[in-house]
Amino acid sequence: MTLPQPLPIDDAAEASLVLAADVGGTHARVGLLRAQPGKQPPIGLLENHVYECAKWPGLAEILEDFLNRHRGNRSGIARCALAVAGYVRGDEVVSENLRWPIRISALRTRLRLDSLDIVNDFEALACATRFLPATEGVAVVDAPGTPGPTLVLGPGTGLGCAVLLPVADGGTVMPSEAGHVALAPGNDLEIAVLRHLGRDRAYVHTGHMLSGPGLLNLYRALAAVEGVNATWTQPAQVSAAASRGDDPLACDALSMFCAMLGSFAGDLAVIFKASAGVYLAGGILPAISDFLLASEFKSRFLNKGVMRDFLSSVPVRLIEHGQLGVIGAAAMEFQAAAHTTTA
Repeated sequence: MTLPQPLPIDDAAEASLVLAADVGGTHARVGLLRAQPGKQPPIGLLENHVYECAKWPGLAEILEDFLNRHRGNRSGIARCALAVAGYVRGDEVVSENLRWPIRISALRTRLRLDSLDIVNDFEALACATRFLPATEGVAVVDAPGTPGPTLVLGPGTGLGCAVLLPVADGGTVMPSEAGHVALAPGNDLEIAVLRHLGRDRAYVHTGHMLSGPGLLNLYRALAAVEGVNATWTQPAQVSAAASRGDDPLACDALSMFCAMLGSFAGDLAVIFKASAGVYLAGGILPAISDFLLASEFKSRFLNKGVMRDFLSSVPVRLIEHGQLGVIGAAAMEFQAAAHTTTA
């Protein structure tokens, strides 16, 4: 996505600013944004920065650094929207992927915020797809699409999913925890891998295989099923070895990963009747785009019996995550504020 150019700011406009962040297990993407009604896109990105979460003791320190770095910790920034791979329980954000706890009241007090809203990271991504041109990203399934829901999913530290539903004001987002549905194998080898993964747990969900940690789980399970040694200890090592083509086990693991992702994406496209299209996001897929395009993703996506004709008209595009989550979180904040004002 081509990001908007940084915009000038004055004190009169400061009250309309939103500090937004897309916080994942690996990176926290932070931006300062404001609404620009009547323009396209209607969200102006003033400044942005990407942080490595492992290098920081907490989210408060990251946001304070961003404010000091870009705006001198200006007190006029009173609203914050966070896109997080998790959910709110009481005063905390619950996520198995975050490196540190997020206490909402403590963060609001420390940053002197009037409001601090939390949305799911893939809800924010889905919201931001409203601003993408039809040609954004790489075509995985090249099809025209028709008006209707848009599905966004992607493997990263976890497996995220959300749906953008078209409504009169441009769209509303329906969250989903589809990554926690039961893993559905598509052939005998995948059944054997599922059986191995289920030996020490009562339930194997899709994210246990279709995520960064899931790729490593798959690689190790496949090694056990095939009776060979597993060499690699990190997901990135598996994908890199597969992309080089010099490790048959890694190639088999990544091939299965892409094929099962195609099946899963097809299932969700049918469930939500996502006629407008499917966007593949997350932190893993852009790094393996060539492998993905040469894999069985497309054939497994389409392999849904009588729904094949419908899926043949659904475009699937691979997009860079980038600052989309930040833009989407801010857009949801502006939209909520507008509804509150007019209510």
